[in-house]
Amino acid sequence: MPLLSKNFTLMAKYNQWMNEKIYGAADILTIDELSKDRGAFFGSILATLNHILVGDIIWLTRFATHPAKFAALEYMDSIEYPSALDQIIYPNFADLKKARFKMDNVIIEFASQLNDKALGSELTYLSTKGEHFNKNFGYLVQHFFNHQTHHRGQLSALLNQAGVEIGDTDLLLIIPEQ
Repeated sequence: MPLLSKNFTLMAKYNQWMNEKIYGAADILTIDELSKDRGAFFGSILATLNHILVGDIIWLTRFATHPAKFAALEYMDSIEYPSALDQIIYPNFADLKKARFKMDNVIIEFASQLNDKALGSELTYLSTKGEHFNKNFGYLVQHFFNHQTHHRGQLSALLNQAGVEIGDTDLLLIIPEQ
């Protein structure tokens, strides 16, 4: 497997591992604690978790239009497209957790289907504001994973504020030995 494809496979595994840690930590909080506005960009832990999933749905739906027709992304046809970046698509934490873990499996399968030819191509898409873009697909996939990592960093701080420790979060911990 080419290096770039291997990188995205690693990032998909990291995404799943971190989501298991984040959701496991958040699981001990009440819905009131999860919904409390803690001054973050999306306010609460629950809203930030929803935003990450919203972002994933938006990007994976765009990626599903790629000419390579990634089989893993056929799942996106069954997902309702979010109406806003701050939409709370799952106000119930248990439902959100179930949707997150399903999406993580889709992401792992999608990453396993990536190849250098597709990653070197361009993807044409519309932004949430209706603006037309034509960008390198590999860079967009990198943004997809970076977006998740960025907001999980915020969640780490929010959970810490709530008195919940999630433990080590470094990517280094899941990089395999050579």
